[in-house]
Amino acid sequence: MIRRLPGAARVSRRTTGAFLRHTATAFGGVAVAGQLAGPLFPRGLPAPGWVTAGSAAVCVLWGAYRARPVPLVRQEFRRPDTTVVVEAGDLFAAPGHLVVGFCDTFDTAPADGRLIHEDSVQAQLLRRRYDGDLDRLDAELSAALAHVVPQSRELRADKPLGKLDRYPLGTVAVLGAPPRLVFATAYSRLGRDLVASSGVEDLWFGLNRLWDAVDRRARTDSVAMPLVGSGLARMDYLDQDSLLRLILMSFVARSREGAICRELRIVLRPADLANVSVPEVRAFLRSMAEGLAGR
Repeated sequence: MIRRLPGAARVSRRTTGAFLRHTATAFGGVAVAGQLAGPLFPRGLPAPGWVTAGSAAVCVLWGAYRARPVPLVRQEFRRPDTTVVVEAGDLFAAPGHLVVGFCDTFDTAPADGRLIHEDSVQAQLLRRRYDGDLDRLDAELSAALAHVVPQSRELRADKPLGKLDRYPLGTVAVLGAPPRLVFATAYSRLGRDLVASSGVEDLWFGLNRLWDAVDRRARTDSVAMPLVGSGLARMDYLDQDSLLRLILMSFVARSREGAICRELRIVLRPADLANVSVPEVRAFLRSMAEGLAGR
């Protein structure tokens, strides 16, 4: 379970602000150009209405172009052919399939924030992909987990809220249907105190099981995932930069055995950017790509 900002709203405000800023700058440039060009047309511009409309359209298009999301890092790999993109934005607006982290009980009911934080990716999944329909999400999870034997079952007296079956870490429940699957991956344990925890070994193991599932179901597609482990999974001893490198290293190492997916997109929260060194991540990916190319 990963703490997120009210991401869509924040990213939307940021994008809208950038659009308005760049559009206003373009209008200012057009106004200055009009003043400079005025002496060339002493009788006025021909078809001034069309010129004004055309200038406005150009300014709006320029603002949209400059405000578009731009990948922070994009690295192509060969042997096998795959692309890794690191960007800041809205996970649920990213193209392709989604990865969402869960705890080992696959709890879904928020329980007033005691089980699922309202800003977490899981909460956004329920709101934005299932329109708040908890029964439908639970039904799809039950169907996806039908072939998995629970590792243990809690007593209601020991776990007063949520589900009781515990599944092995690394379990991946594939929800939905192409072209928008959801890979629900269990990489943290939910304690009886309702606090989720995970470790580096747990996350590494869970990522390997995730890549196996993606390989089976989305090898030719794009997959988007958040910076798993950066919030409520209690991995505070690893900062965002280290978590990002761990995910990238896991993906590239597993890719040496064969293509996992056509493209992996890691979507960062805007708040994570202050803790991620983009130049170092770019150099890290480039070095791995060069190492694979030399094999």
